[in-house]
Amino acid sequence: MTDTLVFYSGPDPFQPWRDALSPLLGDRVRIERADAVTDPDTVRYALVWMPPEGFFARFPNLELVINLGAGVDRLVARSDLPDVPITRLSDPQMGRMMAGYVLFSVLRHARDIPHFEAAQARREWAYRHPRAASEVTVAVLGLGELGAMAAAEIARMGYDTHGWATRPRDLPGVTVHCGDQALAGLLARADITVCMLPLTPATRRRLGTEAFGAMKPGAAFVNVSRGEVVDQDALVEALRSGHLSGATLDVFDGEPLSPDHPLWTLPGVLITPHLASVALPKSAAPQIADNILAIQSGAQVGQQVSRLRGY
Repeated sequence: MTDTLVFYSGPDPFQPWRDALSPLLGDRVRIERADAVTDPDTVRYALVWMPPEGFFARFPNLELVINLGAGVDRLVARSDLPDVPITRLSDPQMGRMMAGYVLFSVLRHARDIPHFEAAQARREWAYRHPRAASEVTVAVLGLGELGAMAAAEIARMGYDTHGWATRPRDLPGVTVHCGDQALAGLLARADITVCMLPLTPATRRRLGTEAFGAMKPGAAFVNVSRGEVVDQDALVEALRSGHLSGATLDVFDGEPLSPDHPLWTLPGVLITPHLASVALPKSAAPQIADNILAIQSGAQVGQQVSRLRGY
């Protein structure tokens, strides 16, 4: 009996993933969309992004769940998740895509692009002298795989780059700060703060009124992690008051962002629809196939997620 890999994702089309995985899995694994599975007992593997409640109960013989992305917080928080290995995607192309978006965001604020966008709307030639990269301090909160890559890219461009992590790390060009006691001081010196924290019970609403109040007056804020890490009302207030000069936001507490939300119209704010980094079938497929074949051979899978830590 051939094993089945079931696929479910709202935003991701099925065919590119099937076409990328089929040559790697051959006739050892059948690949089917969730709504096309006719024999649930053959399903051993699930490649998913935010499946509906009750999804996993349909497949009693699951041996592996693969999260279709790097962020697993919503998946591991589910009550219906089976007791099997959970893996996330660790694709270099995803890391480069994220680092590129973060660098774009840092450049946007470091080069005062919101100022020029507003001037253009007024048809005003509003010159502002640029700062050298070394004069701009950037703080990256969260130095996991994606955060470390983004921080290294910012440092490569010559910015005064700092990181905040739970434990010490050695990143060339990046000054690493650790522990809760170090956060306020780092926020106070940063011209641009980039949030790349994973969503865990400890980080939920971690950036609220106190954190935004600690930020340097006129600083900018970038969020590419999870909307729930931020107290969105506190962010709005920090922007409305002028304490923050602007923000680049790719993630939100509720998605899609409501059309009447004040963030849409606040000066200096750029909103993108959760696209800073996405999984690419051709580059991610080898990792997925390797883990499926590891399960079949009884070997250890890679990129396994800790349910206790939430990442």
